[in-house]
Amino acid sequence: MKTLIRPALLLLLVLTIITGIIYPLLVTGIAQIVFPERANGSLIVKDGKTIGSELIGQSFDDPKYFWGRLSATGPFAYNAAASSGSNYGPTNPALFTAVQSRIDALRASDSSNTMPIPVDLVTASGSGLDPHISPAAAYYQASRIARVRGLEESEIRALIEKHIEGRQLGFLGEPRVNVLKLNLALDNLVKQ
Repeated sequence: MKTLIRPALLLLLVLTIITGIIYPLLVTGIAQIVFPERANGSLIVKDGKTIGSELIGQSFDDPKYFWGRLSATGPFAYNAAASSGSNYGPTNPALFTAVQSRIDALRASDSSNTMPIPVDLVTASGSGLDPHISPAAAYYQASRIARVRGLEESEIRALIEKHIEGRQLGFLGEPRVNVLKLNLALDNLVKQ
């Protein structure tokens, strides 16, 4: 029995050092050298202050800003420490209630908008942290933002067009717009 325990404990110690210390340090070091911005969370810094990340959505509910997807994280929206979806199935009344309340908020914020509401404006993503919306969701909000900010809708649409990110590697995913980046560009547009 002793002959089995000693090699097992030695192997446990060696593998713990390799997989628990050496490997993580090696991967972290390579990531810091090869793509340091991504390795550090793709943070967005404005005037020397970190205001968010390209990878985690933020809650915007002011009518002068683009609104992102709903967040199902708890205890507050876009809580990166509690990433999760709502897990509501299509027959769950709570899903219908959440979708209807968002539809009501969108209609109330721009009652003259008769365009169909894109689904990503009324549903949460699988992680509850999605920082992107579809171009259709951004265009849907253009008239509201133009009216509230006193700008031409064509200016808002041109800004959206500039911020559309294509498919990854040319074929993965769908075109999308990062809401935080778009809102920062919107603030810069107004300052000019």
